[in-house]
Amino acid sequence: MVILGVDPGTATTGFGVINKVRSTITTLDYGVISTPKELEMSNRLHILFQDLEELIAKYQPDVVAVEQLFFARNVTTAIAVGQARGVILLAAQRADLKLLEFTPLQVKQSVTGYGQATKKQVQQMVQKILKLKTLPKPDDAADALAIAICASAQTRLHKK
Repeated sequence: MVILGVDPGTATTGFGVINKVRSTITTLDYGVISTPKELEMSNRLHILFQDLEELIAKYQPDVVAVEQLFFARNVTTAIAVGQARGVILLAAQRADLKLLEFTPLQVKQSVTGYGQATKKQVQQMVQKILKLKTLPKPDDAADALAIAICASAQTRLHKK
């Protein structure tokens, strides 16, 4: 089962693609989709959508897992991340893919066993679980891999 994990953002959206066969998880790809700050928001969201569609076409995931919006300190940032999430949800829907959503707490608990784990602890566990030679970077890509790992633990993973 191929899982695409996505850590939403407007400037930087992390992605991680894993394959789970029985209890073995392997990494297929990870990285970030970046959009230039100087572009209009609509253009940035269009770039994100196109790049997500390319990832979906390339890896043909069975499931898309995305982090839920979870912060209230900066309304402007929350709105931008919400817009990016909307584009991610649309890309998954257009491909007729099963969508799973997780809170940051659920992701941390799933990967580290501790809901208050630091970013570094999450990165280290992602590295260990996926048997990567180095810590996955940048943080957005590591978070996306963690989201995909969290989704892989779900028992009801199947196509829509």
